[in-house]
Amino acid sequence: MDLPPLDEKVIYRIKKFIRDKVEEAGTEGVVLGLSGGIDSTVTAYLCKEALGPDRVLGIIMPTGTTSPIDVKHARMVAEILGIENETIQIGPLIEPFKSLCYHRGTRLARGNLKARMRMIILYYHSNSLNRLVAGTGNRTELLVGYFTKYGDGGVDILPIGCLYKGQVKLLAEKLGVPVEIIEKTPTAGLWYGQTDEEELGIKYPILDRILYLMVDRGLDDQSISEIIKTPIGEVKRIRMMVENSRHKINPPEIPILEG
Repeated sequence: MDLPPLDEKVIYRIKKFIRDKVEEAGTEGVVLGLSGGIDSTVTAYLCKEALGPDRVLGIIMPTGTTSPIDVKHARMVAEILGIENETIQIGPLIEPFKSLCYHRGTRLARGNLKARMRMIILYYHSNSLNRLVAGTGNRTELLVGYFTKYGDGGVDILPIGCLYKGQVKLLAEKLGVPVEIIEKTPTAGLWYGQTDEEELGIKYPILDRILYLMVDRGLDDQSISEIIKTPIGEVKRIRMMVENSRHKINPPEIPILEG
C-alpha cells in the first residue's frame, strides 16, 4: 500500500499554513536551520515561496562532524532561493560543556547537545528579528521520536510535519530541488559516520508504510505485517517507538489535583 499522493492542493495548504502562522504571530518572517539535507531544503523552498526571499533567514550551523558536502549544499540552496544566510560554527560553543559536568558525556548526550545549541542560535535570531522558528522535521521522524527534544524539536511551526519522508522526497522533486540533495543519504551529522536509516534500524520507505498503516489507517500489527510482508516483530518494534516517544511531542505533564 502506497502513501497518499501529493497534489497542488497539498502544496498550497502548506504554504498558506506558513503565511497564516507568521501573520497570526505578528512576526516579520521565519528563521530556519539549513543543513543541506532534503528536509531543511524543502522547508526553505516552501517558506521562500510562501513569504518571499526577504522574509526567510537560513542559518548554517556546522560542527566538526558535519560533512563539507552538506555545508556546500546548504549554501547552494540559500543562493538558489536568494535568501539571507549566515554560517555559525557551533563547535566553540559546545566545547565548554566538556568541563561543565564531571560525569562523562555519552555519544547521544554530545549529539543532542549540538541540536540544542542550534535551537538556541535559531531562537536568538528569531527573537532579535521578530521571526518564527520554522522546524524541518517530517511526519515519519516525529512519530518515532527521531529528533532531539528541545533541540530540532524546539520550534514554532513544522511546515512538513504532515508529510512522511517519502512524500518529502516527492515534494522535493516537484519543487525542483537539486538531484544531489534529493538522492543524498539522510544523516543528522551528530557524530562521524551516522546515518538516519542505520540508527533507526529500518529503511525509510518501509518505515513510512508501517507508520501510515498504523497511525493513519489504524491497523493492527498482524494486518500491517501481512500487507507489507514485514516480520511482525519489526512492526511491534516500530509501534513501541511511537508509544515511547509521545512525551517528545506532547506538552510536559503536570499533576492533576482534583477528581
